[in-house]
Amino acid sequence: MSSLNKKTTDVITEAQAQEHDLLSPLLNSVLHEVKEFAKKKQDEPLNKLKARATNKILSRIKTLLGNEPTVDFLELLDEDMLPTNSDAVIVMAQYISAMNQFSNKHYGRDFAGERRWFPKENPKQRTL
Repeated sequence: MSSLNKKTTDVITEAQAQEHDLLSPLLNSVLHEVKEFAKKKQDEPLNKLKARATNKILSRIKTLLGNEPTVDFLELLDEDMLPTNSDAVIVMAQYISAMNQFSNKHYGRDFAGERRWFPKENPKQRTL
């Protein structure tokens, strides 16, 4: 199915908001560590443990973003042909960007000035 035909969701669930809040700091932490490896040895491949642990996070993010257009650009790390540190950084940076777009779309200020998610269980109006 083409990304142009995919239905994007304008409303998320509370569970999706919680999943984002769980996965986002994990992804940021892994990205930080791999960036450090890439600074020292950018062309060295990740080991299987790091690739597998990273893919646990990335696969859950892909599920979370399943209805978003950005999901078409997200790939898991190849655990058989291990990516280099610098390749892994690029892949994870795409996930960070997709998560930021998701957050920008579904998180903001309500009319009381509170910063919050806007799930379908509690869809109060957002300010613009």
